Amino acid sequence: MTSSQPTKGRRLTGTIVSDKMEKTVVVEITRLRKHAVYKKYQKVTQRFQAHDEQEQYNVGDRVIIRETRPMSKNKRWIVESKAA
Repeated sequence: MTSSQPTKGRRLTGTIVSDKMEKTVVVEITRLRKHAVYKKYQKVTQRFQAHDEQEQYNVGDRVIIRETRPMSKNKRWIVESKAA
């Protein structure tokens, strides 16, 4: 890897569904998974709490979150940037 900063952790793209907490937003990730028996695709939704230090993101924003060290009981993600 020739980059000056190594990339650590997974990156996911999702939509902010709640920003009511201080420095924390709830990001909803939606993906499709194939059913093992019926071979149909199902929509699977996961919600992650992510750290937003400057509180600059609002409900409805598409953002990229990155995995990081545990910051609290449920918060293990940090908001990296807005998604394109």
